Amino acid sequence: MDRAQKEQLVDELGQIFESSGVVVVSHYVGLTVAEMQDLRLRARNAGGAVRVAKNRLAKIALDGKPCESIGPLLTGMTVLTYSEDPVAAAKVAEDFAKENKKFLILGGAMGENALDVAGVKAVAGMPSREELIASIVGCIGAPASNIAGAIGAPASNIASILSTLEEREAA
Repeated sequence: MDRAQKEQLVDELGQIFESSGVVVVSHYVGLTVAEMQDLRLRARNAGGAVRVAKNRLAKIALDGKPCESIGPLLTGMTVLTYSEDPVAAAKVAEDFAKENKKFLILGGAMGENALDVAGVKAVAGMPSREELIASIVGCIGAPASNIAGAIGAPASNIASILSTLEEREAA
């Protein structure tokens, strides 16, 4: 890798560290290519990505970025799982770590907040952006449907009373 490629990689990593809602750092010693592809696919499906980069270049890219606190975690064979959604990458990494004992989560960062292993697990347990939006929409829509039901109830009661009276007269 020549100097220009290294500079380009540092720029790409810097953009990743700048724009990501969460970055999870993990060791991946012993994972097969198929397992890494599975991790990448899971991350892509969740709206995130996985990146293996040289630790030295990643540390250079971290300089002055919000998630600069993950610098000490970058030792050995590390992989970065990241996403704009503050929960997606942590969920993917946590789920993958449960199934693959060779994948070891070291920690991460959520913006300027450093996360240890327990912090990553806590973030992974939070609802995703889509789940939160769905619950908010449900809360907003529930009162409207209750009002519509309350408005329609007297009319249906009157209709049933009239039909009962009509049946009595016919009998």
